[in-house]
Amino acid sequence: MAVPEPSPVRVEARLDLPLSRWLWLVKWILVIPHWIVLCVLWVVFLLLTVVVFFAVLFTGRYPRGIFDFNVGVLRWSWRVSYYAYGGLGTDRYPPFSLREEPDYPARLSIAYPGELSRGLVLVKWWLLALPHYLVAGIFLGGSRDVWGGGLIGLLALYAGVALAATARYPAGIFDLLVGLNRWVLRVVAYAALMTDVYPPFRLDQGATEPAPSGVGAEGEVG
Repeated sequence: MAVPEPSPVRVEARLDLPLSRWLWLVKWILVIPHWIVLCVLWVVFLLLTVVVFFAVLFTGRYPRGIFDFNVGVLRWSWRVSYYAYGGLGTDRYPPFSLREEPDYPARLSIAYPGELSRGLVLVKWWLLALPHYLVAGIFLGGSRDVWGGGLIGLLALYAGVALAATARYPAGIFDLLVGLNRWVLRVVAYAALMTDVYPPFRLDQGATEPAPSGVGAEGEVG
């Protein structure tokens, strides 16, 4: 069986048991402070990505400081999503941090690219990524930044109901939810010009990536 080609975007999660049977009902209130901060951070993320567009177009490189910040925004969003209605996989309140938090059960890292294509920067964020936008739209529904709608939201709701009824989180739902979020985050990283590696049309389910990234310590963020 062929080993999937590794992605520079690594999305991992750990089902953080035991989970409260009822806390998930009020997490939408608990994460309001995060949503407020993330709304501001995502505005900055989008503005900086415009700067990156011209930087890559003229120099072929993604400014490292902006890269680290934008990875941090994605990382923060993934943690909040996993705590709330993109996963419900932990009851540990997410930290207010752009940094990698190795002990937190939701983790994200992206390999810093070397030379980026100046030609691809003109088309990958709208034309090449369009098929993925259609798929991600099904996964996310109408949600923004911190997922919680579409198929992901429905599966998280099912997991919450299962928790309330049985005090158990369905393992198959967990694997599927992580896989769907992994797909979305790969697309976001590609559309945000953070990599030239086209996201695979492949649902890599489960807590960990299907294969080691093969990226050295120097190239990996986090």
